[in-house]
Amino acid sequence: MTSTAATSGSRRSWPPWARRSKGCAGEGRRTPRRAGLRPALARLPADDAGPARHRRRRRAGRGGGAGRRARRRGLAERGGLDSRHRQRVASHSKTFTSVGIMRLRERRRLGLDDEAGRHVPGLHPEVAATTIRQLLSHGAGIIRNGRDGGHFADRKPYPDAAEIARDLAEPPVIAAETRLKYSNHGYALLGRVIEAVTGEPYHDWIMREVVRAAGLTETTPDAPIPGGVPFARGHTLPLGGGRRLPIPGDNRTDAYAAAAGFVSTASDLARFFARLSPEAPESILSPASRRALVHRQWRDPYSPFDRHYGLGTICGATGGWEWFGHSGSFQGYSSRTVVVPEQGLTVSVLVNAITAPADPIGDGVLHLLRLFAERGAPGEAVQGWTGRYANLFGTVDLLPCGDRVLVALPAFWNPIGHVAEVAVEGPDAGRIVKSGGFGSQGEEVRLVRDAEGAIAELWLAGTRSVPEAVHAAELEERYGAG
Repeated sequence: MTSTAATSGSRRSWPPWARRSKGCAGEGRRTPRRAGLRPALARLPADDAGPARHRRRRRAGRGGGAGRRARRRGLAERGGLDSRHRQRVASHSKTFTSVGIMRLRERRRLGLDDEAGRHVPGLHPEVAATTIRQLLSHGAGIIRNGRDGGHFADRKPYPDAAEIARDLAEPPVIAAETRLKYSNHGYALLGRVIEAVTGEPYHDWIMREVVRAAGLTETTPDAPIPGGVPFARGHTLPLGGGRRLPIPGDNRTDAYAAAAGFVSTASDLARFFARLSPEAPESILSPASRRALVHRQWRDPYSPFDRHYGLGTICGATGGWEWFGHSGSFQGYSSRTVVVPEQGLTVSVLVNAITAPADPIGDGVLHLLRLFAERGAPGEAVQGWTGRYANLFGTVDLLPCGDRVLVALPAFWNPIGHVAEVAVEGPDAGRIVKSGGFGSQGEEVRLVRDAEGAIAELWLAGTRSVPEAVHAAELEERYGAG
């Protein structure tokens, strides 16, 4: 299991893990709209031990371990991953389809207010009356996955054109322009619109006019997976004993390709979405079309987060940073890509296990990047305060940033939401200068090093923590015999 994040650096100082970290995956970019911006490789450690370790990877940016690697000869096996490994990216497909629609609109071959029935015959009259804009924004009221969504559970093949046509001959579930009602069937219909307008199969036209036109080399609209490329298999929920079964992930989505079929990499997604920013200097869409894509059409009224849907994009804000992008779930996979236009930043997270949701992982990455954007790179006095340490009650990460050391909590989706801050007062000595009311405000912090100079113990006030391997050995000695 792995996650990959896309970031890049500029004159602003980003944390060391956002530039390079051994044994991990990730690639990204900043939209080069400020002088001095340059691409930089961002890596997050890969791990195959489940959600807890997974959260650790994307937050602290340290560690490593066994992962899932797609070897050049075919499906993934154990090993390291990087941003060039292909995975199913599911509903990211909707953004590609939306870009295709906007390309046709710019060529005056269709309009956003065209009714679907103008281009596709055989629809129920109410479905035929829905507009392309309503379909793009999930405001058409159409059924989500059909009467049997077993294709998402691998119980049956994905729908073909005939099955979609039968479903769309039925009336919408709710009236159009009522609320945000997500619909994969609606995007399957947009795929049919593209075919009707262009006279070509969706796969052929979108591959030429969107994927290749955008300069992407590791993206296809559907399976089969090209031979000889690295491809990461998905994984099931944990079974008894925590064991997971691999999911091949190479099944065709047929008429659902426009909604959920795409195969891509963190590298390609970062490149593609970065160029959809209204401020991007180069793109296959005009600035006006890009502004339309990210314009908020519907708010999700029942979400605990401030989320909206545009035209094939999800929009929101994390820690004061406004973003747009998309997420996706496929059997055995989770993915999310966000663009923060004001920062010129793109983050893409791909996970080949459904139990490690990419949405909160992406938020955690944004929180960390925002912290370093505000406070700057670690100063000289705090640079040696790093590592992960465990005790009987949990695990903490020392995160040097600016002139302070944060005691981050890797068990939380936002690892820096409620953390203590340490001011370094001398070699291996400091004091907690910011803490919650139930913390240890004002108490001493010290590091104990071994003969080689590595940190052997972390003392936060009166609590001793040690590296995870040491802690595991101590627990075995203390409790293993019982």
